[in-house]
Amino acid sequence: MPLIAFDNSYARDLPQHAVPWQPATPPQPQLLYWNAALAQELGMDSATVAPETLAAQFSGAVLPDGAQPIAQAYAGHQFGGYSPTLGDGRALLLGEVIDRGGQRRDLAFKGSGRTPFSRRGDGKAAVGPMLRELIIGEAMQALAIPTTRALAVVATGETVSRERPLPGAVLTRVAASHLRVGTFEYFANGEDEDALQQLADYAIRRHDPALLDAANPCLAFLDAVCRRQARLIAQWMHAGFIHGVMNTDNMTISGETIDYGPCAFMDAYDPATVFSSIDERGRYAYGNQPAIAQWNLARLAETLLPLLDAESQQQAVAQATEVIHRFVDHYREQWLAQARRKLGLHTAQDDDQQLADDWLALLQAQQADFTLAWRYLADAVDGDGSRLAAQFADPAALQPWLARWQQRLAAEPQAAAVRASAMRALNPLYIARNHLVEEALAAASEHGDMGLTLRLLDVLADPFTERDGRERYALPAAPELAAGYRTFCGT
Repeated sequence: MPLIAFDNSYARDLPQHAVPWQPATPPQPQLLYWNAALAQELGMDSATVAPETLAAQFSGAVLPDGAQPIAQAYAGHQFGGYSPTLGDGRALLLGEVIDRGGQRRDLAFKGSGRTPFSRRGDGKAAVGPMLRELIIGEAMQALAIPTTRALAVVATGETVSRERPLPGAVLTRVAASHLRVGTFEYFANGEDEDALQQLADYAIRRHDPALLDAANPCLAFLDAVCRRQARLIAQWMHAGFIHGVMNTDNMTISGETIDYGPCAFMDAYDPATVFSSIDERGRYAYGNQPAIAQWNLARLAETLLPLLDAESQQQAVAQATEVIHRFVDHYREQWLAQARRKLGLHTAQDDDQQLADDWLALLQAQQADFTLAWRYLADAVDGDGSRLAAQFADPAALQPWLARWQQRLAAEPQAAAVRASAMRALNPLYIARNHLVEEALAAASEHGDMGLTLRLLDVLADPFTERDGRERYALPAAPELAAGYRTFCGT
């Protein structure tokens, strides 16, 4: 019986939207990580499968039965400039599975070698960046933020050439789909309306089947994607997460976070925070992410114009513009709803937005740690604000806002202990701190030691429960480590 029961609708229904291709054969595949829980969720019984077999099947050495590897075509606006042909330059969609919950999900390689879309790249990936995808994806999963995930990371036994020679690896990524804004841009740019309609129909069937009976399915689909992205970006912002490269080819139709390249989590709160080495002008800074998401969605709307109203382009533009403008309202609603819960508020009052905005302004002025300041608000509910005050350069500056917040809490019906417990279940103590991630990646890449990665994954799997012996995982980096920290794409 095969390990995976593939059902490859993309290759079957949209053959003109991809190129059949085979992965490169790795010389010495070695399994670095296998996500057994995710495999079980996908319907795979891997408990009795030897690591050597898993390494072979999830590196390209021996393809799993039923796989139909294809390189998907897409375009993208990269840092605002349009690239008409990008595509899977170092990735291959192996196929799809129907998981135990009845959901269709993609399995795709990343780092499996050159494809027709590789241009000047080698199509390979290094151990460090693939483990970063694993760590950040699992951290996001534990935070209940929609995300792609890593099923496997396999060392290939070969060296890839970057700024210096690095050990190679292949990641197997699981996603609700790999449909992107850039996928629609590719087919809209080709001016093949039939192909674009096929793509839109497929995306709606896969992600929004209830919309097939809508008066205008494509318009309803655009609205659904906007709502998903509004919620996702609000979750990013409340986690202090910075994607780093929000190009349109990195925005999914499903509303999942994808492509953990130069991403990072913010320590001290500052909306201008940028970590990505390639984001020289701060286009994708933390505070810019909501506006960039709306800009990307406007590009999606442009691709759908021929499908929105065949009779009147003017009417199509008006309909699409209205949907895109509503993104701001969706985002603000999502952000404030999440902020209320994180502040321990279960009812709504008109000045809640100002209370939350003033909290963030205080964090910025005091250079407080974003994650710990939110977390330790629950201590103050319990009557001990010492850990919260310690996050502020001038603890006295906290007091006026704290008094306003406590007065607002007095209007809430919950008992203090119930409120504090609920807040700790929403405000994490442990995030994928940049210095801890770098420490784990260096150990694995330079010394072949996966111990730090596995320990970090164990901590991040339960980010809300404070545990003895895990104190270092809650702390931000020392100032000398945090200063000038940069992340890289790893391509």
